[in-house]
Amino acid sequence: MVIQASGGLSGGEVAGLIVAVFWGVLVCFLAYVLVKLGKVIGEAAKLVSGVAEQTVPLLGEVTTSVVQVNAELTRVDTIAANVEEISTNARAMTSLFSATVGSPMIKVAAFSYGVRRAMKQKDEADVRKRVKREIKTERAARRAERKAG
Repeated sequence: MVIQASGGLSGGEVAGLIVAVFWGVLVCFLAYVLVKLGKVIGEAAKLVSGVAEQTVPLLGEVTTSVVQVNAELTRVDTIAANVEEISTNARAMTSLFSATVGSPMIKVAAFSYGVRRAMKQKDEADVRKRVKREIKTERAARRAERKAG
């Protein structure tokens, strides 16, 4: 740089100075951004390591829970199979009972119904005969009164 005797800077020198200051500010700004970015990356690394530290035990607990649930499901499958077997046995017993006892019971029920119906009809016939006889007796008594009176 050449300094003139008049004490002023030329236009090119002023422009160079402005560019140099701009570059200095830009470098400082980029350095600041890089420092902040480094802090953010450091915090992210801490977060990732913390997540990893907590995730590994959590995965172990999940694995244990899945093993226990599978054991319970095996028990439930066994219970369901036993219930199905009991249901099949009950169905077979019902069929056997129906086949051996059902038919004779139906016959007995039908016979008793027939006997009750026959008895009821006999009673109704006796009542009708009695009523007719009483009506005839009353008519005869009225005729006899008319003739006598």
